Amino acid sequence: MAEQLISLEDFWKLRNEFPLIDARSEGEFAQSHVPNSVNIPILNNAERIVVGTLYKEMGSEEATIKGFELVGPRFHLILKDALEKFPEKKALIYCWRGGMRSQILSWLLTMVGFEVYRLKGGYKSYRTYTFDAVRKERKLLVLGGKTGSGKTRLLHMLQEAGEQIINLEGLANHKGSSFGSIGQPPQPSVEQFENNFAEKLRDLDDTKYIWVENESRKIGRTILPQEFYDQMLAAPLIDIVKTEQERINLIAEEYADLPTDELILAVLRLKKRLGGLRTSQAIEAIVEGNAEAWISNMLLYYDKAYAFDLDKHAQGKTIQLDLRNVDPATSVQKLLEAKSQFHGKYTN
Repeated sequence: MAEQLISLEDFWKLRNEFPLIDARSEGEFAQSHVPNSVNIPILNNAERIVVGTLYKEMGSEEATIKGFELVGPRFHLILKDALEKFPEKKALIYCWRGGMRSQILSWLLTMVGFEVYRLKGGYKSYRTYTFDAVRKERKLLVLGGKTGSGKTRLLHMLQEAGEQIINLEGLANHKGSSFGSIGQPPQPSVEQFENNFAEKLRDLDDTKYIWVENESRKIGRTILPQEFYDQMLAAPLIDIVKTEQERINLIAEEYADLPTDELILAVLRLKKRLGGLRTSQAIEAIVEGNAEAWISNMLLYYDKAYAFDLDKHAQGKTIQLDLRNVDPATSVQKLLEAKSQFHGKYTN
């Protein structure tokens, strides 16, 4: 069965109907890929370097011959792998530019009866789209509040109420503080984060508001696109207020039972900002299992950091919303009511 070469537009229509195969090397795939794709390398990391060097020094013909020399002995293994993973014999495949590697894989798969769709322009065309998508102008609403205010929980409840949201911390696999990586999967590369981010944005209506949590530009090691971050700073912000005890209770619920050694390491990462005494006091409280004491200690630092961050937002676009001792369902209703104010006058 012959392959079908498809455009990126057709790719979006077909991507949920067929499994995705990335024919690039394992290193390229690890750096970034189309979400939910499976890696079946035609050339591994070392072989790709050899062929790439030969292409630069000797030209396309020599590089192509060398590529077949390297991968040829593995053809049977590639076919067995593909047949085992995709018994229905249907696949959408891509490589870097839609060139030699995806052509070879397509040829191999069609030899055993696969229905193959190959992306014209390869991963490069997909990446050009995602790069632009996360920098596009959008209508944002920023949900702010001091550490422990329950912003992420409220964000998900807003989604359940029919609102559009983007959970940046969820995409980054990091909760945005020195403690934010504890218990989380490894963070994606910046490029992979943008791919995942763009995929989420595709599901949303650009004409409607999108709620995002107030964040610094860096979420752990992940960095937000500058253009998107600038939009966050310029967007209306609802600054929710909770009591300190409510915040301590919520943080304790999420962090108190985490491994002691990881909590201590998180405190030590803040030592220069906390100072020696407060660092020692926080570590002692962690060792003693006194969650309220070490959390209260940390909030002294994070509250100052939040106030500094809040000053970066556009003047006159912040609404403070008192949610002290307000249940979650009522909190969501109040947030929706606050949203309606954005068509009128903003107040600090």
